[in-house]
Amino acid sequence: MIEPAPLREWRNQAVVDEENRKIGILEGIYVDTTTDRPAMATVRCGLPTRYRLLFVPVADAVVGPGYVKVPYLKSLVREAPSIGTDDVLPAGQEPEIFQYYGLVYQPGMSGERQLARR
Repeated sequence: MIEPAPLREWRNQAVVDEENRKIGILEGIYVDTTTDRPAMATVRCGLPTRYRLLFVPVADAVVGPGYVKVPYLKSLVREAPSIGTDDVLPAGQEPEIFQYYGLVYQPGMSGERQLARR
């Protein structure tokens, strides 16, 4: 498991898939609100005038020299739920992201969000 502080230090580094193909650039980190551990990263990809931020789980990510490797194929991540570079993740979209990757979505006891941007 990657610690929250070191992963945040890798912003603007390449994100690569399990076959070392570049997906995009690490833009932001979302932590699980119950554990404060990194849960998702946003990856900036697209054309310079039309960037979008894709979500990818980072629980099993590996940090290397100049990159963060995620255990997913580039083709899967490129089709993941996304937001615009100036947008905020809507609470209603959180379950969709978890479902896309086959993960369990567990909001807080009182319905709080599971993800928070750090």
